[in-house]
Amino acid sequence: MLAVASLAILGLFWRDGWQMVITWWDISTYNHCLLILPILYWLIHQRRDELVKITPQIWIWGLAWVGVGSFGWLLGDAAGVSLARQLGLLIMLQGAVITILGPTVTRGIIFPLFYSFFLVPFGEEFVPLLQTLTAKMSMVFLGWADIPAFIDGIFISTPTGYFEVAEACSGIKFLIAMFAYGALVSNVCFKSWKRRLLFMAAALIVPVIANGIRAFGTIYIAHHTSIDFATGFDHIFYGWFFFAFVLIIVMAIGWPFFDRKIDDEMIDGDRLATVPEIGSVRIDSKYVLAGLSTIILAPLLWTSLLAAQTSTIPDQISLPDVPGWEHVEYQPLHDWEPRFDGANHKLLGRYRNQDSGLVADLSIAIYDRQEDGREIVGYGQGALDPNSEWAWNRNLSAPENGKAIELIAPGPVVRDVVSFYRIGGKLTGSGSIVKLETLKTKLLGGDQQAVAVLVSSEQTLEQSPRAAIDAFLKNLGPIDKLADEMAGLR
Repeated sequence: MLAVASLAILGLFWRDGWQMVITWWDISTYNHCLLILPILYWLIHQRRDELVKITPQIWIWGLAWVGVGSFGWLLGDAAGVSLARQLGLLIMLQGAVITILGPTVTRGIIFPLFYSFFLVPFGEEFVPLLQTLTAKMSMVFLGWADIPAFIDGIFISTPTGYFEVAEACSGIKFLIAMFAYGALVSNVCFKSWKRRLLFMAAALIVPVIANGIRAFGTIYIAHHTSIDFATGFDHIFYGWFFFAFVLIIVMAIGWPFFDRKIDDEMIDGDRLATVPEIGSVRIDSKYVLAGLSTIILAPLLWTSLLAAQTSTIPDQISLPDVPGWEHVEYQPLHDWEPRFDGANHKLLGRYRNQDSGLVADLSIAIYDRQEDGREIVGYGQGALDPNSEWAWNRNLSAPENGKAIELIAPGPVVRDVVSFYRIGGKLTGSGSIVKLETLKTKLLGGDQQAVAVLVSSEQTLEQSPRAAIDAFLKNLGPIDKLADEMAGLR
C-alpha cells in the first residue's frame, strides 16, 4: 500500500521530483543531496531488527500531514515558488508513510523520515548575507596581518589588486552540506540533546569562520606572490582539501563527547511496541486510501481550474515620453540588460535630461500571467543576470515601494538600479510581496498581469547614478499608473 501511494504521488507530481533531481546533479551546491537517499536507506537498515517487532497500523490522523503538504504545494504552485512545491511533495510522501504505517512505526523512524527534508534544495537565499559576512571577516584578518585594504560592499581593494567575494566564495556549499552532515552525526553519535545542539552549532559556525579565513588566505597569498598564483592555489585547495579539513576539525571537536556506543541500538522496538497508539481509530483501509487520493488530487484539480483564467495585454508597447528628457541611443559603459525570462514584452532604453545632461535607463517587462518558468521574480530574474559579468555589491536605500541595489562590472563600472513591480493592484519592490500577490490573484482570481519597471544609471565623473535616477523618477510620474497603462489595465 505504501509503495502504491508513494508511486502515485511521485507520478502525479513528477515535474517537481524531476526538478529536484536535476538540481542535485547540475548545481554543485546541492551535489550532496545525491547522498541523502542512500543515507536514508542506511538509517532505516540500522533500525531494521527493532522495527520488525512493531506491527504497522493505518492511522487516519496521518492524513493531516498529507493535507499540509498538499496545501503547501498548492501555495507554491500559485506563487511560483519551486521550494514550496518541492517541500509540499516531500511532506505528502512523509504523510503517506505516517498514514499507512501508523504512529508507532513513525516513532521508530522519526529521524530518517524528517532527515529526508535535506532532499529539498534550499539555502541560496543566504548567499548575499554570507558574501557580506565573508568580506567583513576578511577585512578583520587583513587588519591583523597589517595588509592595507579597503572594502566596498563585497569588493576588497589592496595594493595587490581588486578582489570580489563572489557567490562561489560565500561558503554556502559547505554550510548546507555541513548542516546535513551535522544533523546526521548528531543523531548517530549522540544521545544527549544538549550535546547534539552544541555539535550542530559547531557544524554551522566553524565552516563560516573557516570560509572567512580561506578568503583572507587567498588575498594574503596574492599580496605576497601574484593574483594568478593565489587564484590557482585557491581553486585546488578549495576544491580538494578545504571541505575535508573543515570536516576533520568539526569531528575532532565532537569526538571526545560522543555518548552513543557503536553497538547501541538506535531504537527500542520492544518498548515502542508497548506504547499505546495515539488517537487510534479503526477504519477500513480503502476509506483511508480514498481520503489520501482526494487530498493529493485536490491541488492539481484546483490549479487546472486556475489555468483556465485568461488575461490580455496590448499586442505592442513602446517606451513612454518623459517630460524634460529625450530618447538617446543606449550605449552603456558595460553591457547590461535585466533578465525576465518568458516576458511577453521587454523594453530597454536610455534618456538624457535636456537641461542637466543626466542620463538614466528605463527597462520594462510585462507578463500576461505567471507560471512555471515565467515568474517575474526569482533566482536569475530581474536586474542581475547571474550569467552576466555583473555582480551584486550591496542594497541601497530605496524610494517608496521600490528596491535599490548597486551592481559592479569589470572596469569597475558601477550601476545603481531601482526596481518596481506591479501586480494585483499593488506596487512594491519586495520579491516576497510579489509572490504573495501572485498567490492571491491566482487563488482568488483577479488580474493576472504583472509588470516590472526598472530605472537605473551608471556612475561617471559627471554624474551620480542616484541623482540621475531620482530626477528621472520625478519626471516619469506615478509608477503604478505607467505599469497599468503598459499592461492594458487603464
